[in-house]
Formats: sequence, C-alpha cells, structure tokens
Amino acid sequence: MKWSYHPSYQVSLPEGHPFPMSKYLLLRDLLLAEGTLNPGDLLLPEPIDNHSLELVHSREYLHKLENSLLSSAEQRRLGLPWSEALWQRSRLASAGTLLAARAALQEGIAGNLAGGTHHAFSDHGEGFCVLNDVAIAIRRLQAERLIERAAVIDLDVHQGNGTAAIFDDDEDVVTFSMHGERNYPSVKMRSTLDVALADGTGDSEYLDTLQQHLPTVLGVTNPGMVFYLAGVDVAAGDRYGKLALTEEGIRRRDRCVIEAVRGRGIPLTIVLGGGYAPTRARTAELHASVFREAKAYGRG
Repeated sequence: MKWSYHPSYQVSLPEGHPFPMSKYLLLRDLLLAEGTLNPGDLLLPEPIDNHSLELVHSREYLHKLENSLLSSAEQRRLGLPWSEALWQRSRLASAGTLLAARAALQEGIAGNLAGGTHHAFSDHGEGFCVLNDVAIAIRRLQAERLIERAAVIDLDVHQGNGTAAIFDDDEDVVTFSMHGERNYPSVKMRSTLDVALADGTGDSEYLDTLQQHLPTVLGVTNPGMVFYLAGVDVAAGDRYGKLALTEEGIRRRDRCVIEAVRGRGIPLTIVLGGGYAPTRARTAELHASVFREAKAYGRG
C-alpha cells in the first residue's frame, strides 16, 4: 500500500500544548518496524501549489497564512500558533493526501500518515486545522476530471464542520459525519448525513449505527473516490472524545469501512483525523489500526 509521509509533518509547539504533534513520527516508525508499511511504498510530498489551494480556500485567507497575518483571535480559533514551519507543514500534509488519492485511483487503496483536517473552512482555520486537505484533494481530482463524485466518511469524534460547509449543497460530494452529539464544535454545520452519538457510546451501538448508514452513503451516491477520516478520538479515555470505543471496536470499525468501500470496488484514501489518548505512543498505536486493517484486507 502506498503511503504519504514527510519529516516536516512534525513541527515545534509551545511546551504543554495539547496537540500530540509527535504522533506522526511515532506512527511512521511503528508501522515500518512491524512491516505494515514498506519503505519502498513511501510517497514523499512537496508543498501543494497555490492553484490547488485556491480551489477550496479564499485568497485572503491564504494570503494571511503565507505572510503571518493571522490575528491573535484567529490564532486562538485555530488553536495553533502561526509559524513558517506550520504553513509548510499544512501544505505538505495536503499534498500528502492528494498523492495518496492519486495512488488509490491506481491501486485501490492508499493512505496519508497525516490529514483529516476537517475543521478548516474556506476562509479560516479552527480546531487545530489550517487547510482542509480532503476538500483540496477532491477539488483537484475533479478539476482534472479524474473523478466526478466523491464521498467523505468522517468518523472522527468531532463533526467535520469545515468539510460540511465547503461542500454544502454540492450534490457531487457526499459528506457523512458520525460524531459525538455534545462535543466540539458547539454549532454544527450541515453534512449530507449527520449522525450524532450520545456520550459514552460503546462498541456495539457504534458499530450497529455505522453498519446501518454505510450502505446508503455508498450505494446511492456511487462515488469515484471515498476519503476515510479514521479519527481515533472515539476511544475510551480520549482527552477530548467522550465516547467509549475499545481498541477492538476501533479495529472492527476500520475493517467495516474498508470492506464496505473496497467491496464495491471504490478507491479508498485513508487519512488520520484526531486522537488524544493519554500518551502520544498510545495515540499512534490506535492510529495504526486502520493501516493494519488495510493491509490485512489487501492480503484477502
């Protein structure tokens, strides 16, 4: 399986910052050490071009990002302090998702060891999300006429509000978000299909609900590509999650999505989404699930 990664996915943050930036390197090292991913399948991105960014994001917002013009209030909303490294990282991660999507069109499935920045709107960032990598990849592939329709399966615990807003009323892109009802963002946008879950939802109810809705999302829309945000902040004990999935529940969730998508012959691009386990090593371990399941599925 082809996979995107760049050493600059990781940038320095102030001491004590809650975002687990080191998870990207930890995840890469874990997956390579156990043989889930092979070094020869690495896709090394270069910063994505402005033309691709402007397919989704406003020129005013991009100008602010490029020239360190975000106000203090905008940086607080983003949840990350602006830096040249952050701007570079955001373009690299977006390019990584696009590279993975191109590989998935050729090989059926591919992933980015970053991405899923679904709180980024066209004109601002929030919730640790600077650029909306999945939206950029969809618009780029559509512009090149490589796909006509796409679906986003967003199983991060937080609603994909930025993605929902970007594709609002766009019949060619289906956005499915299954998230915590009483969790960030406080004001939800309108996805094509939103499924809100109560605090404490565990494996059985979660998986039953997912299996109920996946056939509709995939069967009716007939997408040329599916992007899967495999967030692991649904895990019990997550700092920001409020749900109660076990490690086995997350594994079964990932397997369910992969089988549903690839069983229909639809190309699948995997991106990380969020995860805030008690340790960063634990977060990386949970993120590894979807790549292990993708490899297992590929072996048949």
